[in-house]
Amino acid sequence: MANPDGAAEKKRVFRGNLIHATHEEAVKVLEDALLGVDADGKIAFIGESKELDRLSKEFAFSPSSVIQLEKHEFLMPGMVDTHIHAPQYSYIGTALDMPLLDWLNTYTFPVESRFKDQNFAREVYTQVVKRTLRNGTTTACYFATIHTDSTLLLGHIADKLGQRALVGKVCMDQNESVKHYKETSQESLEETRRFIAELLEKKYALVKPVVTPRFVLSCSSTLLGQLGQLAKNSNLHIQSHISENVDEVKIVKEMFPDSDSYTDVYHKHNLMTDKTVMAHGCYLSDEELALFRETGASLSHCPNSNISLCSGLLDVRNVLNHKVKLGLGTDVAGGYSASMLDAVRKTLDTSKILTIQNPQHVRLTFEEVFRLATLGGSQALSMDSQIGNFEVGKDFDALRVNVAVPGGPIDLIQQDKPKIILEKFLNMGDDRNIVEVYVAGRKVVPSSENLLDETSHQLD
Repeated sequence: MANPDGAAEKKRVFRGNLIHATHEEAVKVLEDALLGVDADGKIAFIGESKELDRLSKEFAFSPSSVIQLEKHEFLMPGMVDTHIHAPQYSYIGTALDMPLLDWLNTYTFPVESRFKDQNFAREVYTQVVKRTLRNGTTTACYFATIHTDSTLLLGHIADKLGQRALVGKVCMDQNESVKHYKETSQESLEETRRFIAELLEKKYALVKPVVTPRFVLSCSSTLLGQLGQLAKNSNLHIQSHISENVDEVKIVKEMFPDSDSYTDVYHKHNLMTDKTVMAHGCYLSDEELALFRETGASLSHCPNSNISLCSGLLDVRNVLNHKVKLGLGTDVAGGYSASMLDAVRKTLDTSKILTIQNPQHVRLTFEEVFRLATLGGSQALSMDSQIGNFEVGKDFDALRVNVAVPGGPIDLIQQDKPKIILEKFLNMGDDRNIVEVYVAGRKVVPSSENLLDETSHQLD
């Protein structure tokens, strides 16, 4: 679709501090560097400032057009939310007084059933995409609801507003608590096929479908198997939940007594692939983590939700030691914040709690968690060849951060090094510090603010 920025408007050259993660370094700082973005929104070059004259001739730009970052500013990759429920944004920050299964039956399913109403869906989905972009989420992996047309609307909104997204129509043919909020196995499969076909037909540059069985408790074996085969036949992403809550794990064992584990249930239904992301995993055994590693499946760590619903604490260090891909998720609305900065902080807090419980636990560093929020998320969603850090040829998904923005939450007492400034932003910053957001080279914040306000009236 037409890009409101225009291809020419994507061409930019920045000069200043760049901070990103690589496979070798959790935090790599490039001081006073040059980064060029081409007309396709991809990173054309990265060089030292002393190379300005040579690079300006080679890439045909005027040195006077270079965007100079302020001394308290830096560029970092956009953050990747690997697990978020878009419809639940309608009640974010409330209803956190029950454990998972009661919470789903009492709050979640009744609210999600309302998304058959596309006007209601349009209002909520526009708000959640707008908010997460403003919070620095350049890529989101969304659960929607069982309603195909409303889920297609979410994909349209994300693309229109410039957010990279995986969007999933929820599949569930079992729901005894809210009986009107479920499908038959056949309806779920047929509507998922329709959703995928119609979304792909739009040829969105940024939005792709993801096969989405809600979790084992909501899906029959028949439906799980059909969805696994559908994903395999079309090489699609898969998302679901796993081992979030003790009671959930127990029920899964009762439902599938012949399976070795919760992970084995998904594996037997062809739902564990190198394009699978499973949320939570608090109670996975080492044998299950080995199966994640073997299949290439990834985990989304959602610490706010895990704590808010009293579900459990994921030992991220153990997951990483098993060499399983892992990203971070907000898990709205089990998580009460739609900010990935909150996910970063709760990840660090959870690691510290585990260290209090076991002094031998090796707690996570802020550098490691920065990598999980950016490059790690791109790896978890099998997008790391396209996004996640600053490499020539990758899409320019980035945040321009100013830790000294007037009226912001951070007071700078002295001139700190870039790495210290990053640490302050991760621990103390908020959306006020994120002064610009770019996705595939297009500036979507703040230039998209008017577009975001208008979009709710322009989606039919």
